[in-house]
Amino acid sequence: MEWTLTERHPANPDALVALQLALTAEERRRSRLQATTPDGQTVKLQLPRGTVLLNGDLLTADGTTDRVRIVAGPEPVLTVRADNPHNLLKAAYHLGNRHIALEVGHDYLRLTPDPVLAHMLEHLGVTVVAETTPFEPEVGAYQHEHSL
Repeated sequence: MEWTLTERHPANPDALVALQLALTAEERRRSRLQATTPDGQTVKLQLPRGTVLLNGDLLTADGTTDRVRIVAGPEPVLTVRADNPHNLLKAAYHLGNRHIALEVGHDYLRLTPDPVLAHMLEHLGVTVVAETTPFEPEVGAYQHEHSL
């Protein structure tokens, strides 16, 4: 079966879905995309320009009620932790000055792998660990809902 998804709906964990589609953070920022599910189904995104999908968002095709849930797929990342909040805040400040995609957690920062940034962060006194896990960067302070 081929799915052409054109409409985004807010996350609803109780919604019944016909399919889950795991996408990386970069893929969730694309309004046009073709992917193949692990069971061989083709999924095409044809969403309004600037749409940013979040983990749990629901997508439908024009005129159907079948829903597809977007899942933040695991991908290589650097996870930054610190022994004290001040060092983590300094790391967030320096990463923010570089305008990179950044996930901000309660006690961690997460970014795409970059050896130059990893070196800088280690010199700021934080711990940097390479992991493979879902990556959900901030979408921006001036966004309405979740589109650019």
